[in-house]
Amino acid sequence: MSPTRARTRKSSKRAATDPAAPPPRTWSTHHLVPPHEILSEEETQKTLQTIGASAERLPKILVNDPGLRTDPKYQSYRDAHEPLAGRLVRIRRPSSTAGESIAYRILIANLGD
Repeated sequence: MSPTRARTRKSSKRAATDPAAPPPRTWSTHHLVPPHEILSEEETQKTLQTIGASAERLPKILVNDPGLRTDPKYQSYRDAHEPLAGRLVRIRRPSSTAGESIAYRILIANLGD
């Protein structure tokens, strides 16, 4: 028997060196990832009064959830070390019946909160 050699992946090397190859897509630009929007403290209070719910009754989302990266303001909030826990996140999803579905989540720092 003759020894076999491991195959090399030509396609990955070619894609890395080919200048005509399209740039890699990030997951946050995928059409199934809905845009998230972090509301200010004032908007949070106004929205809670509008929907008539307390913050404890809303679904929760972690402060470090990857979906929050779709909000352009998220990184500036993180860089400024602003406390995000307790704020609302507005998630807009396309809907075939309503046109647009809006969901709200409350930001929490830890899973036990």
